[in-house]
Amino acid sequence: MRRALGRVGLLQVDSVNVVCRSHYLPLFSRIGPYPRELVDAMAGHGAARLPRRSRRELFEYWAHEASLLPFAAQPLLRWRMARAGTDAWGSMVRIAREDPGLVERVFALVRDRGPIRASETGFARPAPRPGHMWNWHAGKVALEYLFFAGRVASAGRVNFERLYDLPERVLPAEVLAAPDPDRADAQRELVRIAARALGVAAEPDLGDYFRLPRADSRARTAELVESGELIPVAVEGWGAPAHLWHEARRPRAVAVRALLSPFDSLIWFRARAEQAFGLRYRIEIYTPAHRRVHGYYVLPFLHGERFTARVDLKADRAAGALLVRGAHAEAGAAGDAETAHALAAELHAMARWLGLHEVRIAPNGDLAAALSAAVAAA
Repeated sequence: MRRALGRVGLLQVDSVNVVCRSHYLPLFSRIGPYPRELVDAMAGHGAARLPRRSRRELFEYWAHEASLLPFAAQPLLRWRMARAGTDAWGSMVRIAREDPGLVERVFALVRDRGPIRASETGFARPAPRPGHMWNWHAGKVALEYLFFAGRVASAGRVNFERLYDLPERVLPAEVLAAPDPDRADAQRELVRIAARALGVAAEPDLGDYFRLPRADSRARTAELVESGELIPVAVEGWGAPAHLWHEARRPRAVAVRALLSPFDSLIWFRARAEQAFGLRYRIEIYTPAHRRVHGYYVLPFLHGERFTARVDLKADRAAGALLVRGAHAEAGAAGDAETAHALAAELHAMARWLGLHEVRIAPNGDLAAALSAAVAAA
């Protein structure tokens, strides 16, 4: 698990729990079934009141999106924390500018009573509004501003609700004592992490990994080219210059069988997924049902060196079944028995990992019939 985490650098966190929480899936995709409770222990998730620094190895912050990262990455993101007054979302910047007293009162609450939930700030949650994904109250906005600024940290999550506490009660003393790196030095290290994870990438791919400002991404990439850590290369079919990480190894063969979360770092930058793998992937969770092409929560299937299928999955925990609500072959893989059998094996492995006892295939999609036969035969 640590090796896989070290290779990808971070795990994106998302609230959707149709199959399971997305931050569990990248490790399953890379190493197969593993105890999910170990991720909870490493991230401090699960307990109502968390013991201080118990078994923690990961912290949460805005890296790509909300992400879990090794503690060693915390100093590399302090330049972003320092820019909270301009770079945080509008409501956070606005509350810090217009009501700094409220922000300080919420900070004092965390200091005196942390870890706390947003509901413990004393503000009522407003009614949902059309077009707004989050209906945050003022206390939650203040907490999120303080979190973005690094003045409070995530002590963990309980039922996916973030708990807020002071950094000195969450992060190891040696991490807090580490000097602030120069912004350019920190960003270069973030690009190194991205380059190691991606192997070969265009500059926008490298910058998007940690959501660097584009001018900074260009500058840091150029500096790593000059140092010889990134090697300029041409990739057939790519419209942009590419960069090869100098320690990247080219395997003789790629024997991969993996279902990928929509928030997996291999495909989260959609332009790279299309350019590198020919995979045009769009998450359709927020698309009205009648306009969806492949389904609600669709996981692409990587088989060998290419994506050969995608499946719309749901874990029906009450029935003990992994539901495949749609199965679609990628171009060139329609009717491919090898794809169906490999995918069936991966679906059975995922079902067992999730504690489900069967895989059910709905008759939707051009791969559904072949997959149904393969699942029955597996």
